[in-house]
Amino acid sequence: LCIAKTVRHALKHVFPDHWSFLLGEIALYSFIVLVITGTYLALFFNASSANVIYHGSYLPLDGVKMSAAYRSVLHLSFGVWAGLLVRQMHHWAALIFLGAIVAHVVRLFFTAAYRRPREINWMIGLTLLILAIVNGFLGYSLADDLLSGAGLRIAYAITMSIPWIGPWLAFKFLGGTVPSAATIPHFYILHVFVVPGTIVLLIGIHLALVWRQLHTNYPGPRRTNRSIVGTRLWPTYTVRTVGFFFIVVALIAALGGLVQIDPIWIYGPYNPIAIVPGAQPDWYLGWIEGAMRLFPGVNLRIGGYLIPEVFFPAVLFPGIIFGILYLYPFLDKLISRDDQPHNVLRLPYQQPFNTAFGCAVLSGVLVLLCAGGDDVIAVMTGGSVVQIRTILRILVFVIPAFTGLVAYGLCKRLQRRHSSSQSLKVSVAETTFEEKSS
Repeated sequence: LCIAKTVRHALKHVFPDHWSFLLGEIALYSFIVLVITGTYLALFFNASSANVIYHGSYLPLDGVKMSAAYRSVLHLSFGVWAGLLVRQMHHWAALIFLGAIVAHVVRLFFTAAYRRPREINWMIGLTLLILAIVNGFLGYSLADDLLSGAGLRIAYAITMSIPWIGPWLAFKFLGGTVPSAATIPHFYILHVFVVPGTIVLLIGIHLALVWRQLHTNYPGPRRTNRSIVGTRLWPTYTVRTVGFFFIVVALIAALGGLVQIDPIWIYGPYNPIAIVPGAQPDWYLGWIEGAMRLFPGVNLRIGGYLIPEVFFPAVLFPGIIFGILYLYPFLDKLISRDDQPHNVLRLPYQQPFNTAFGCAVLSGVLVLLCAGGDDVIAVMTGGSVVQIRTILRILVFVIPAFTGLVAYGLCKRLQRRHSSSQSLKVSVAETTFEEKSS
């Protein structure tokens, strides 16, 4: 009887209907596709840096010396049934997973969904974003092709730039100086077991907290901090979310089958003395690449210890950004002096400073993302990389400031318009009441 009552209560759980709440579902369903496709790929992948000679289906590389890891990925792509499809689905699912998390975090920020009692969930979401970025880089590096090798060299330089603990981290996670025989085995363990296991744990905690707390709601009729308007879990929401899951899977499958991504056979095996012209990281790391390209060559020496220039844009700058985001719920609470629980969201125009700050940060990241491909922009426009980089160094300050001011002004204007509209409604209601009374 107690179990039946609990199940009936659970089936009546209400979920909001707004489309923006589907962003979290996209992330969850993409992660499920990642796990399924990753399991299939793991059956054929050889996490070894041992040197071998390739003799396989891809004839242009026949007889070429390469790592066993790279050979196994070539075999996956050309010699395993549906191997290329599954591999490309895995890559596209990773990009969609990260994109959905970013969009979800942005939605939470612009609607102040980080306020009490959701501070912990906000921090869990940011941690999931960081873990997804790390795991994306780990998986991208496992193929041991020329493009991922260039990224691995950059990662080694970034790790070594961390004061005092950098060499230790490089030894533990990269296996020492790259290329190292231990790098791919270490990355494989982290990519397949450690980071995904942590992500699963955090997703479980996140969903448990969402279930335990009331869902947030956008302002509207009958929506208060103690009530929620939406769809019950059974049957409506269940049918809808199952259908949405198949839509996400179908989209990823279509991208995997129709849109080529990461063609490692074109790049060739990793060679420390070679480089791919126009090489770009995936978009979720492009802004860090852009920060490294724009940051001036400044080295700092503290107590006889050299802090190289790469540390500031690649470690300190992202650390400051995520540090501010982690502390933002508490900073908001401190400034507004509002410690009450909130289940009704704030609209972006109702919080001008937050909206302006968020728009400024996003526009700055977009400029850095463009800077990560300044050489490609130079080739496409016929301009000089030096000139383009100089322009971007100016824009990285100008555009965020301009965007923030415009966003703040628009929010204030919408606030005044909304206040005028509310005042007009009140005056009309009072006039109607007076006419009826007379």
